Amino acid sequence: MTKVAIVTGGSRGIGAAISIALKTVGYSVAANYAGNDAAAAKFKAETGIPVYKWSVADYDACAAGIKQVEADLGPVSVLVNNAGITRDAMFHKITREQWKEVIDTNLSGVFNMTHPLWSGMRDRKFGRIITISSINGQKGQAGQVNYSAAKAGDIGFSKALAQEGARAGITVNVICPGYIATEMVKAIDEKVLNERIIPQIPVGRLGEPEEIARCVVFLASEDAGFITGSTITANGGQYFA
Repeated sequence: MTKVAIVTGGSRGIGAAISIALKTVGYSVAANYAGNDAAAAKFKAETGIPVYKWSVADYDACAAGIKQVEADLGPVSVLVNNAGITRDAMFHKITREQWKEVIDTNLSGVFNMTHPLWSGMRDRKFGRIITISSINGQKGQAGQVNYSAAKAGDIGFSKALAQEGARAGITVNVICPGYIATEMVKAIDEKVLNERIIPQIPVGRLGEPEEIARCVVFLASEDAGFITGSTITANGGQYFA
């Protein structure tokens, strides 16, 4: 197999940790990003990992981006669907645009990235599809009907596709992080974080991006060939699925 991986949303937060971890174990990594050129340039300069800009919400852009990555690095054997956005609002206030934006990126984006790669993985009889869902795709969350629906959809997508890929040597799995110490989470008001969020986590702390990245590295490996259609809940014991 080739050791080429694409990580969507791969230049910041959990995605950056995943990109670095995969590179550390020998993958040629392409880190996709959607809009933050400054952060992507900084990430590339610091890690040496090439960055590629396109929106996962756009199927044609995904197909073109994948084609460029494969021209540069070789056939992709590992896809990590990490890109995601939030547009939080209570349901009675949510707009159609807020619904569509989240579904297009967080759910359709998984299809848009996986579909153009699927035939090549089938032909080569090897592939690893790893999608980063969320604890809120498992248990739901008030104010995140759009996000929870998309992330739950990612789990259903993966369970169904795993059954199609198994005989072709392609595994399809999901990781559902809980609260991870990314810029987004650490930007939450400290009082809310310490009094309302962390007390709900039995291990008593936030997770680290590198802890999610280590799960990805294992699922991407040949050693994980008997694991497919599975969901790893990496949430410090906050929710059991």
